[in-house]
This record gives sequence, structure tokens and C-alpha cells, in this order.
Amino acid sequence: MTNNNPIGLFDSGIGGTSIWTKIHQLLPNEHTIYLADSKNAPYGQKSKEEIINLSIKNTEYLLNQNAKLIVVACNTATTNAIKELRAKYDIPFIGIEPALKPAVTNSKTQIIGILATKGTLNSELFNKALKLYQDTTIIEQIGYGLVQLIENGDINSPKMFELLKSYLNPMIEANIDYLVLGCSHYPYLIPQIKKILPPHIKIIDSGEAVAKQTLNVLNKKTGLNTSEKTFNEFYTNTDPSVLSEILNKEDSIQQKDF
Repeated sequence: MTNNNPIGLFDSGIGGTSIWTKIHQLLPNEHTIYLADSKNAPYGQKSKEEIINLSIKNTEYLLNQNAKLIVVACNTATTNAIKELRAKYDIPFIGIEPALKPAVTNSKTQIIGILATKGTLNSELFNKALKLYQDTTIIEQIGYGLVQLIENGDINSPKMFELLKSYLNPMIEANIDYLVLGCSHYPYLIPQIKKILPPHIKIIDSGEAVAKQTLNVLNKKTGLNTSEKTFNEFYTNTDPSVLSEILNKEDSIQQKDF
């Protein structure tokens, strides 16, 4: 099945590019359009209604660009809005949820940590998932301030390192052996996190699983791109310099009001 329309992705900012990277590695021949809604970041501190409205706004923009499927490359938007998006639009949506299952399945201590936004940890979808793993101790930590520092380009700042230490040290003391990253911004913090965690604690994010699910949906529902030329477009509604820095790209990033 052939479909040369683009894959659409959106996030509350630049973090979802960690998901875009995994999708692009697996599907280099697909056209993609990525929306960084940095003007409204972080979503994690907003109400469910606000998150749904922002997700609808982003979806409408991507549909106007003829997206054949939409990847909600944001944990907070997935856990708060994907049910409403699927009910409203006749297009496949792929969400990103914290990867609890592989952590719980492989944990030897049966104590795992999750670092996520308030919006994700408070969501109905996440709390439903928690009920499946009642035999495991799951230590939840809201990553206050992390998304904003990433959006500001302060990934390697002393402030970031101190914040991460304050969030991770109690988990280390509690004897976790897996840390689940429950926000698509957080994979950019892995080099910093590794400086804090002992080497036996494994870090899990959802990027590869989302990329495989995207391939699966393309094969079964929407069709793959067969045109020889591909394009990858990135739109942000704030200063594009941090997005350019993270992607090491300049030519395909545009600032737009959406």
C-alpha cells in the first residue's frame, strides 16, 4: 500500500524530536512534519481541558498539511487527550506512554522509578496502567522545571544537574534498578542522568517502541511512502535556535504561528 503523504508529529516543544529521531532512523524514506508548540510549553502544568484544546489545535494544523497519521510525541498530551483525538478524527493516532511494562518485567528489586510531568502522573490513563503493577513499588517523581530548562537550551547547566540530583537521589536510596523516563523531553537528559545514577540502574524511554508502532500502522492502515525524494519539516512558534541546536539542522526549521 502506497501513501506519499507525510507523518505528522507534535509535542509541547522540542522534546518530541527524540521520538522523531527514532522514527526517522527506522523510516528514513517517510516525509515528516514536526510541530514544536514551545509557546505553550510545558503542557504538564496545564489542565486536562487546556491540553485537549492545544492537541486539537496541533492536530488541525497537521491535517491541513495532509498528514496520513499523527504521532502525539508528548506523554502529557497522550495521557490526557489521545482518547478525545481518536473520537474526533478519522485518522490513526500513535501515542507515547511511560514504558512501565518492560521496567516491571525486568526489574530484579521490583522497585522502579518514573520521572514524568505532573500532567502525566495525574492522568487517568497513567493511573489505570499503575493498577496493573500493584506488586511492584513504583516511585513517582514530577520533574518540576526540567522541560522549561530544556526549552531554554540549558540541558547541561549546573541548575539542571542539581535539579536532577534532587529528583534521582531518593530513588537511588530506595533501591530502584530501572528508571522510566515519562516525558519525551527527558531522553536529552540521559548523559546528565548517567552521571548521577549507579551503572546498574537501567534507563528506559519509549522512542523505539513508538517508532515500531508507527511502522506497524503504516503497513496495516495508511501505506508507506514510495516517492524518491523525502522532506522533513520542523515548525516552532518561538525562537528556533534551540530546536536548530538539538537537531543540528537549520534549513528545514521554520518559525510559524500555529
